[in-house]
Amino acid sequence: MVTEAIRIGVVMQRLALQSRWQAHQWRPLEIIGAGALPDGAAPDGGHCLLDDPGDMRRLFTGFDIRLFRDEAEGYFLNVNAPNPCWFIMWRIEESSVGEIAVPKTVTLSYNEAARLMDGGEQVDTLPLSSEVTGWLAAYTHEYYRPEPKHKRKKPSFEGGEGVDRMAKAEENRDGR
Repeated sequence: MVTEAIRIGVVMQRLALQSRWQAHQWRPLEIIGAGALPDGAAPDGGHCLLDDPGDMRRLFTGFDIRLFRDEAEGYFLNVNAPNPCWFIMWRIEESSVGEIAVPKTVTLSYNEAARLMDGGEQVDTLPLSSEVTGWLAAYTHEYYRPEPKHKRKKPSFEGGEGVDRMAKAEENRDGR
């Protein structure tokens, strides 16, 4: 089951830093819903919202968020976390306006975000609105079924054929 897409945009912010090692820092600032997105395609570096030396903001549009049944566990983990969030994977790229942070993937799945981070990608979070949290909770309630827990097999030190073999092997080794 795949849901209808919700279209969003991501505002990326570049803040100037007072540091001798790093001149600025990029981070996702805000998720914009479909009703607030500008019409038309964004230029190479996204829509410029603010361009000051200490604070640059660019809007990147065209992210369609769909929920997939095989990611239901990741949605469940996200919606049941203390602070449910968006996961935004982004990379620094060269553009006609210089070096900018470009969001590549936006997901609601905790597991998908973990896989991206395991692969060495930069993933940051932004809080979910109560509306999106409700949508995600309804989806997980309908489609997520936890794996049944299985009893673990008792370890061999509690008896059995394996213990007898280990004891005989020790006897043979010690020459008894």
